[in-house]
Amino acid sequence: MILYGAPAPGLVEVPRGVTQVSPLIPGSDDLSAMPDGAQDGAMILAPPGTLERDFVLAQALRALAPGAPVCVFAPKDKGGARLKKALEGFGCAVTEAARRHHRFCHATRPAAPTGLAAAIDAGAPRVVESLGLWSQPGVFSWDRIDLGSARLLTMIPALAGRGADLGCGVGVLAGPILASPQVTDLACIDLDRRAVACAQRNLGDPRARVLWADARVPDAALAGLDFVVTNAPFHDGGAEDKALGVAFIQAASTMLRRGGVCWIVANRHLPYEATLATAFAAVAVRADAGGYKIFEARK
Repeated sequence: MILYGAPAPGLVEVPRGVTQVSPLIPGSDDLSAMPDGAQDGAMILAPPGTLERDFVLAQALRALAPGAPVCVFAPKDKGGARLKKALEGFGCAVTEAARRHHRFCHATRPAAPTGLAAAIDAGAPRVVESLGLWSQPGVFSWDRIDLGSARLLTMIPALAGRGADLGCGVGVLAGPILASPQVTDLACIDLDRRAVACAQRNLGDPRARVLWADARVPDAALAGLDFVVTNAPFHDGGAEDKALGVAFIQAASTMLRRGGVCWIVANRHLPYEATLATAFAAVAVRADAGGYKIFEARK
């Protein structure tokens, strides 16, 4: 049986031995690489975006054996109310229930599902013309440059030495950083396997190492760096979580050598000043406009 996502404790009973296939959990299996008709069941915490959700549902139905059960669920206000219709669009007969502010849809894999190829194609990786980069629905800011990243790029000077891009996404920041010939090594780290795969295609630079990992988890290989850049995330599962940005700041400080520099952009309302002051010897606000602050912090 396959499991997509990490349900809250007590929300559903997850059988032993399930195979995790969420791209947001490092080490998980790749659902899109699984053979047709090989799985005997699926539990899916559906993502909220329509293209991403339908891609996941279509890939799961493709990978399931005919008649295999599938349980799809999501919060009512984050796509749960639309799950039944989405599954019916693939030819499933669906029963629906509500519990703990979630909708649960139960179905079995039809002998001949409809619309799988179209949904998989719509949610697949592609070159996004507005970015000029490979991206995929579901990746952060997948079809446009995030405004925070755009502002950060206007402030970062030419960097040098060994560095890291924490939460690198598809490589929007890494590409311009690597334009400096003085950069000798850039570790690009992201929690999303899809973003990592796209960044690997986008960067194509021997100095770039793209890693599928949680940037908050210490890595002995990432120490003594000259610089770190980050557009730190502050949402987890759609809910604002300031602790994410705090953890990224602390991780950046741990990675840097004494005198090393961290460039970070943050939404103006996020209270990171105290964390920065504790983690770094010197902190300067280099820009404060348009709802964003850009900090330069030295170890």
